[in-house]
Amino acid sequence: MRVAIVHDWLTGMRGGEKVLRSICRCFPHADLLTLLHVPGSCCDEIERMRIRTSWLDYLPAVERYYRNLLPAMPQAIEAFEARQYDLVLSSSHCVAKGVLRRPGSLHICYCHSPMRYVWSQDAAYHGTMGLKGVPLRLIRAYLRAWDRRSATHVDHFIANSANVAGRIARTYGREAEVVYPPIDTDFFTPADVEREAFYLMVSAMAPYKRVDHAIEAFASLGTPLVVIGSGQQYNKLSRLAPVNVKLMGWQDDEVVRDHYRRCRALIFPGEEDFGMVPLEAMACGAPVIAYGAGGALETVRCINTVSSRPTGLCYRPQTIQALVEAVVEFERRAGQYDHDHIVQWAQGFGEHVFDENYRRVVNRLLVERGMAEQC
Repeated sequence: MRVAIVHDWLTGMRGGEKVLRSICRCFPHADLLTLLHVPGSCCDEIERMRIRTSWLDYLPAVERYYRNLLPAMPQAIEAFEARQYDLVLSSSHCVAKGVLRRPGSLHICYCHSPMRYVWSQDAAYHGTMGLKGVPLRLIRAYLRAWDRRSATHVDHFIANSANVAGRIARTYGREAEVVYPPIDTDFFTPADVEREAFYLMVSAMAPYKRVDHAIEAFASLGTPLVVIGSGQQYNKLSRLAPVNVKLMGWQDDEVVRDHYRRCRALIFPGEEDFGMVPLEAMACGAPVIAYGAGGALETVRCINTVSSRPTGLCYRPQTIQALVEAVVEFERRAGQYDHDHIVQWAQGFGEHVFDENYRRVVNRLLVERGMAEQC
């Protein structure tokens, strides 16, 4: 059976690429189709795949400005010659699900979100697309229409959360079954070290992550905050940071794990489709202070909503003042968190759980089509 895995782009190891890594493990002999690839930016399991890129990948230094090429991405993904494949497995948050395949083939889309640039997070991205977001506003209607139309290319949707399954239903009018993303609970583990006084945020520097809220909240609190991550807003956010907030930029997984193990709690002020970072932190025993919306409501057992074994605290609304009040409330109730219980909760989202559930869905759909099981 000829198999293609389709992913939006390969420029780093974020949540979507961690899901992709597990899919590649299931189908190591598949071709991997992607708009562009920065060699060495992903893990070995992805880098050793047979990677095919679009014409966008041939533009000079495209990794510096590829987000500004959003208007061209639908055409670039449709230009792939994918009609030779029997099974297409897309991992999509932007345009990957729009790949064209032949009639009779099976296309299963693992959807991280309908195109967030023009749906759930469009306002947040206006300021990052150049010329104060005017190009994005001008093409939003076109991209929304294309996004809905390209959903018809998919035979079956898998959503990364009930939150995203609901968004798929509202946006595309399609049902999706939920398979939670894989958390590497063999790597992200607790250690016999003392928790320290600093709070931690691990995040890409994208607008909807609300790193600015964390910086301004801790500027008000005066409490130590460490921020790990890089992205298009790094320079701007660095200028906001007071002396008690340390921006470390990108760090490898060992450094991230070390901070998960030592921090007082993880700060998670953005609204995520799912959010793997809180579970990585919880797998290391760290409680989570999260904005109470999106995927966090499925991954964090909030002390203000559960009667036993909380793993964190959720707050609303999504404001700086509400975050400040949440940190104060966390300190007041810090003794109610059991770090062993937090670790046990996170282990229920391990990679083996994802592999088992993803394989089950794919094999079931293959059998329903009269095709042989493949993974």
